[in-house]
This record gives sequence, C-alpha cells and structure tokens, in this order.
Amino acid sequence: MAGLKLTQLPDRTPIKLSISVMPDLHQALTDYAALYAQTYGRDEPVADLIPAMLVTFLESDRVFVREREARLRGQKNMSA
Repeated sequence: MAGLKLTQLPDRTPIKLSISVMPDLHQALTDYAALYAQTYGRDEPVADLIPAMLVTFLESDRVFVREREARLRGQKNMSA
C-alpha cells in the first residue's frame, strides 16, 4: 500500500554483544547502577543500563551525529 504516513519499521532484532572491561570501568558501572537505583528507586542491572548509556553518548556526540547523518543522506541519494 503506497502513501502510508508511517514508513516501514526498521529491523528491531536485538544483537547480543559480549565485551570485556577493565576492573575500574566495571566498578564505575556498578557505582552508576547504585546511583541510578538511589535516584529512581529502582534497581537495574548494569547490562540493562549500558545500551541506554551508549545511545545517550552517541546522540550527544555532535560530530558523530553530523557525519552519520551526512553518510546516511549520501546512501539514500545513491539508492534513489
């Protein structure tokens, strides 16, 4: 059906990544999770906080956002 206002949804299949971190980063993440629980009154596992942290970081990096948008626009122009 052409002309729908809602475009096709992107792939939302989660991708599982395994990473290793240094002990000091692990402690910082644990400390962050404790502060998060204190602030919001709700415990969340570090593994559940990390994806949100990464999204927030990437969205706040202005150079990355600008370059990524330019790259995506270039890809759309190539496929048109």
